[in-house]
Amino acid sequence: MISVHVLILLIILFWNYDCHIIPRIEECGLSCSQGIHCKSKPSSGIFNSFCHSAPASLSSMVLKSMKISTVIKCPQGSPCSLHLNIKGTLSLDENIRGLEICSFSLDTQQSQCTNVRFARKKNKILNGKKVQVQFNCFEVNVAQHIYVTVKTVPNYCEVKMSQEYYVEDCRNSDVGKHIPACLAGKLDYNVDRTRKIISVNVSNFLRDQDYYIRLCHKWFTCEDVGQFAVIKGKDSLKSVSLKYSQLLPCLCIEGWLAIPDARRLQLCPFENDTKALWDNIVYNPVTQTLAWEPACPVLVIVNLCRLMKSNDHCEDIQDSSKRFPEKQVKYSRVDTHPRLCMKFTTKQGSWVKCPFAHGEFPAWKMRTAAVADRIQVFFTSQTKAHFSVLVCNRTQLASCESVGMRHSVSVGDSVSIMMSREMCGSTICIQGWRTDVDYSVPLQTCDIHCGFRGQTYGNENPAKALTHRMKSVHSLH
Repeated sequence: MISVHVLILLIILFWNYDCHIIPRIEECGLSCSQGIHCKSKPSSGIFNSFCHSAPASLSSMVLKSMKISTVIKCPQGSPCSLHLNIKGTLSLDENIRGLEICSFSLDTQQSQCTNVRFARKKNKILNGKKVQVQFNCFEVNVAQHIYVTVKTVPNYCEVKMSQEYYVEDCRNSDVGKHIPACLAGKLDYNVDRTRKIISVNVSNFLRDQDYYIRLCHKWFTCEDVGQFAVIKGKDSLKSVSLKYSQLLPCLCIEGWLAIPDARRLQLCPFENDTKALWDNIVYNPVTQTLAWEPACPVLVIVNLCRLMKSNDHCEDIQDSSKRFPEKQVKYSRVDTHPRLCMKFTTKQGSWVKCPFAHGEFPAWKMRTAAVADRIQVFFTSQTKAHFSVLVCNRTQLASCESVGMRHSVSVGDSVSIMMSREMCGSTICIQGWRTDVDYSVPLQTCDIHCGFRGQTYGNENPAKALTHRMKSVHSLH
């Protein structure tokens, strides 16, 4: 648990990072104090890359006071920009003719260097004189990661300043207010669900700049959904209409200025529109594979389940639970019975989809007939299939415990099960399921009434055999 002192320190650090004032300048340049004349010119950094042993009179700490900060350059009539400010005091030495200042971007791998030369005048002693040097002409980007080096000219080994530096991002009030890349604008939207159109209005951005708008699906990045639209800076109407195919939780509206490194503004207003997520179920009849591929990242538990006829409850099928995120949830060798469904469970609730409920795929049926002290069980199916049958005792709604041997049977064949008086009753069921697939729906005929001493009992007439047929069901909505 974080202590109060640590929490206060973190708040202070965040406040300083977010709210500290960044100085503004109109022009960048080089300045040296104490009347010392200095000038700078761009450098490749190559000619001063090799170092020499420092003379004994030169301290290795001569550059220790050099500090790095950020300034905002705002020329009149032009957009503001960010610049590095390298500033410090050093004691001049006859062995130092100048400085080399370099910045290297760890983001773009680009570098920029400048040579600072101190002008020497005849009959003027500079040794030991302290001079303050300030250089602020390296332009940088918002939130850029920079590596800065300051070396002497000539380059003396171990007389060097090196420092990593992070440029402020748009959370800083000055950067967010003055730098164009942070002026992302304000987005307002309206949804026409009938025509599947999102109208977006943009305000609070640089009027002379073009502005991009797009729809995207937010995964690790926001992936394009169709083409983006452009609002021209010269256009008086600052709105566009974008078509969408589905409202999904990850569907976002993204807008940004048409300038390099512009800050992007995102709105993802459809987080509760999860209904369409569960529709993308595909069955391959060749491989007997049932798959679901989400259109958006979502934390969900997926199960195969058996739709109960009595109360529309969908009972999980054993060993079928899968957790997302995965790229695809897939089940191999799946029974295509109308009551086999997929259940999706999130924090918001559960949704059941039954892909075989509408009869597009061949289903199988189980029938039972009670004659005297035997139950005759047989299966019908449009495709070749193998089944198992057993007698079970239904202790709960979805639990049936075996009370006899398991029998195997194929399509077109039947099996005869001997029933004792103890095995007959309202909680006794005949359960059958496919054995030639990995995931099957077990079907049950319950409330078995056996006939003894030559009598035959059925559910309609004592002269008729008890017959049970499973019927197709429709998906839950």
